[in-house]
Amino acid sequence: MTIDQVVVVGVSAAGLTAAETLRREGYTGRLMLIDGDTRPPYDRPPLSKQLLRGEWAEEKLTLRPPAALEGLDADWRLGVRAEHLDLESREIGLSDGSRVGFDGLVIATGVRPRTLPFADGRRGVHVLRSVEDALALQREMVPGAAVVIVGAGFLGTEAAAVAAGLGCRVAVIDPLDLPLERQLGRRIGTRVAQLHRDHGVQLLGGSGVTDIRETDGRVRALVLQDGREIAADVVLIAIGAEPVTDWLSGSGLVLENGLHCDEFCQAAPGIVAAGDVASWQHPILGRLRLEHRMNATEQGMAAARTLLGERIPFSPVPYFWSDQYDVRIQVYGRPTTADFTAVEGSIDDGPFAAVQRDESGRITAVAGWNMPRRLRELRQELVNQQAA
Repeated sequence: MTIDQVVVVGVSAAGLTAAETLRREGYTGRLMLIDGDTRPPYDRPPLSKQLLRGEWAEEKLTLRPPAALEGLDADWRLGVRAEHLDLESREIGLSDGSRVGFDGLVIATGVRPRTLPFADGRRGVHVLRSVEDALALQREMVPGAAVVIVGAGFLGTEAAAVAAGLGCRVAVIDPLDLPLERQLGRRIGTRVAQLHRDHGVQLLGGSGVTDIRETDGRVRALVLQDGREIAADVVLIAIGAEPVTDWLSGSGLVLENGLHCDEFCQAAPGIVAAGDVASWQHPILGRLRLEHRMNATEQGMAAARTLLGERIPFSPVPYFWSDQYDVRIQVYGRPTTADFTAVEGSIDDGPFAAVQRDESGRITAVAGWNMPRRLRELRQELVNQQAA
């Protein structure tokens, strides 16, 4: 199939990397980049850390300088959303009423934050996905403010660390007993809990939120399942995200926890996906959808190469990290809620490197606490296993 026009929908890390890869690999046809955000492509992990702390100006998040973006020789359509995909005519309907055709399509629309239905639109209640979200939250994280975070995953615990460092009174609420328990198991979760308590954070595990109390139109408290009220000047909802696939409904593409793709990141002939929105068949680990920054970049490259005719399965070793206070937590592989076992140091105190193994003794995931060099060595064991 001849490809004369490629459209990339979603131009954050995955979409931008796909566009750059297309040009680098020799694609000289028309290239259109579409994104509902009006800003040039920017990095998202610093939103909950450096930008929220006020350490970085928002301009520092920009992924590429203007000259590099101009060098893509692309038709940029920022501030315009894709609203409909017609596979038969190979056209996309946009929010400005126009329609654009394509021979090749890269879908990299990412995710949107989940919310609580009774919290939408309330003053003082925030989510954290965009620069605007981070700046709005930052303005309210003043010393002494009662900041309540709903959700004790990576985003919630990172934001809690920032808020505590800014002098806020911080509480974290989650249905599970321990922070990061669903991601890294109880033993590391216990260590993370102690880290936050050492910095004055109140952890309210084993409870959900049922309602919000307001005074003069602004949040003043959250109501827990057991009826308790927790005072709140500022609330961050950090209960996960959902893939942005609503514009693909009725298109004929398979949508189930993201856009279904094969092992080459292909959803249909001439259509590929990358980043948080893509659910693809990992040749070794099975069906995956990863909301990880490194995966976005790697998958953007792989999807672009598939679009250009390359047939190499996308089979990375997943990697993600989290910075909280003076700690960097790093994870390679596909962890479960099973406990990790330390191979160096102690999970209970000080830096450590730890592994999860399957029934045959093969390493399936590695996690580290301020031990990057040892983690790189363990990652290589995962790579070697995968290649065997």
